[in-house]
Amino acid sequence: MATRTKLKIFNDPIYGFITIPSECIFKIIAHPYFQRLRRISQMGMSYLVYPGAHHTRFHHALGGLHLMQQAIEILRFKGVEINKDEEEALQIAILLHDIGHGPFSHAMEHSIVEGVSHECISILFMQEMNTDFNQSLTLAIDIFKGSYSRKFMNQLVSSQLDMDRLDYLKRDSFYTGVPEGNINSERIITMLNVVNDQLVVEEKGIYSVEKFLVARRLMYWQVYLHKTGVAAEQLLIRVLKRAKELIENGEELSCSPALSFFLHNKVTLDTLDSATLQTFAKLDDYDIISAMKLWLEHEDFVLSNLCEMLLNRKLLKVKLKKKPIKSERLEKYILKLQKKYNINRAEAGYFVFSGEISNVAYSSENDKIQIVHRNGKTSDVAKASDQLNLKALSKEVTKYYICYPKTKD
Repeated sequence: MATRTKLKIFNDPIYGFITIPSECIFKIIAHPYFQRLRRISQMGMSYLVYPGAHHTRFHHALGGLHLMQQAIEILRFKGVEINKDEEEALQIAILLHDIGHGPFSHAMEHSIVEGVSHECISILFMQEMNTDFNQSLTLAIDIFKGSYSRKFMNQLVSSQLDMDRLDYLKRDSFYTGVPEGNINSERIITMLNVVNDQLVVEEKGIYSVEKFLVARRLMYWQVYLHKTGVAAEQLLIRVLKRAKELIENGEELSCSPALSFFLHNKVTLDTLDSATLQTFAKLDDYDIISAMKLWLEHEDFVLSNLCEMLLNRKLLKVKLKKKPIKSERLEKYILKLQKKYNINRAEAGYFVFSGEISNVAYSSENDKIQIVHRNGKTSDVAKASDQLNLKALSKEVTKYYICYPKTKD
């Protein structure tokens, strides 16, 4: 079937019309690897907390493309040289930056492929696509990997103030209905400039950057690290863990061929070859949901109950604490569950567990956000700001959680 290249505009609920700038980028969007992102949720299990959070990585990638177009236009207007090849490479890099995400995004990042981040898989996908596109993605891959000689371009794709963060905060705020995350991304982009090959923000944009950092902190605690969402993601990880355990013990589980492959095989970065990547490309949220619907009726107590908790939103009780959870407290709930359902300790451990979540809104050690002052000098935003809050945002905050079933005493 002939490839259609007529569509050049997407209608986005955040920015309005997003224009696809070139034939090459349109073909990348039409590629099956990219179209798969329509079936990968942007926020994992957060829809169980915020019902509107059903947007996808596809939405986010197009949003990143739109913001990158704006950034390039602004920087050129201010005299920064960006040639046509670099322009297209920047747009491709931001478009494909999340292409390696597995089902439910971060929720199962190290469960499907062990010990491999989505960034590593994104690079593998880009390299595969580079062959399909006659090596025209080489520069985009260099920028994505941070190895291109012009550092500010790498920073536009990946830094503490990149087009990725500027889109997902605004987009996730919109779809969750949490207004605290609604940043002025257009204002921030308008204030961008380049000094000594470093991406900087002009001094008059400092308050927009402050708002961005505060919004990021609030979104992490209120949305991304919401205790119920964290518990739901842990349950999803445990569904896959239990399924693998049953298969290792000789059980047969019904699921899609792609999911079955990863349940039956231990896949690491060393074994992630081209054929395995092709199988990974067939995986999306629907494989997991359809599998859980089948496993809901499985005779295994652990697997069936974990699936029911997620499908019917009968989630665990979650409590957050400032200090690590004591083992005696965990043991109390485990023994209670063992006694009630006549299950062993390992099985009870699927439903009673603890962990920790942490958040650093701004890292003053890594790739700082630089403010350029009227005299041409630059300084870290935490020092340039008159907000004492920004120094506090540079400190890592850790909270500890405990999850256990909601049972009547």
